[in-house]
Amino acid sequence: MEPYEHGMLDVGDGNQVYWETVGNPDGKPAVFLHGGPGGPAKGARRSLDAEKFRIVIFHQRGCGQSTPHASDPAADMSVNTTEHLLADMEKLREHLGIEKWLLYGGSWGTTLAVAYAQRHPERVSELILIAVTMSSQREVDWLYKGVSRFFPEAWARFSAHAGDAPDVVRAYADLMESPDPAVREQAALEWCRWEDTVLSLENFGKPDVFADRASDEVLALVRIIAHYYANHGFVDDLLGNVGKLAGIPAALIHGRRDLSCPADTAYALAQGWPDAELTLVDDSGHKGSPAFAEAIKSAVRRFSP
Repeated sequence: MEPYEHGMLDVGDGNQVYWETVGNPDGKPAVFLHGGPGGPAKGARRSLDAEKFRIVIFHQRGCGQSTPHASDPAADMSVNTTEHLLADMEKLREHLGIEKWLLYGGSWGTTLAVAYAQRHPERVSELILIAVTMSSQREVDWLYKGVSRFFPEAWARFSAHAGDAPDVVRAYADLMESPDPAVREQAALEWCRWEDTVLSLENFGKPDVFADRASDEVLALVRIIAHYYANHGFVDDLLGNVGKLAGIPAALIHGRRDLSCPADTAYALAQGWPDAELTLVDDSGHKGSPAFAEAIKSAVRRFSP
């Protein structure tokens, strides 16, 4: 499924954001919000029904084909925040002449989707949120400390590399700003090892193979994630502001076995949002399962034109 349109959008601050559109040019507009932050837009082109949707895909600042790339230590991370991403989305929407679009996000993409919908509810037709997280301090503390109760030996290695700092996420963010490429590379590998370990008990999804060298994509990913989560995701209390979403239909799909993003956040979001329907998939973790994939397809059919 090749894009019928693509380009680089100048969003200011020296940043160029890569975007593309696939599917039906006359279809219902939808934007794919990838995870990470700084993760690849993996599976984006197959996320929705290409015959019915005009699917907009963009690479968030600092990653993918957007420039400057966060793997370059000269890239200015001070202009890479949630506020910047929300402004980029609005600029892209206007550039493409879209009045309203469906937001389709996974993991970090659910945080960005909810933040955007609370800021611009009149621009959102529906939301499909997969593996829900609101990137709150409570959730960050769980992922980078609380869940260590399941993986004490892996935690010992992960935290030791950060010098057993009280704020391990901030310590890794600092390591990723080191002028020494070897320091950045080792920190990136240790970070990925920890995140992969947290997901290692899941029954579905491909097992991760630990590399001995960090690619530019991995360096950018870890630098961006650590930067965001050291700053509380650059978001306010999204759950506390859930009332701003009233009237916007949504489908929330979450794996009950997701150790990285426990299901209580998805549940709390749905409880405060009468227009949201939550599906908890018993056999799924963060990586999904066949039943999880079917729940996503059901949500796409529900919101198809």
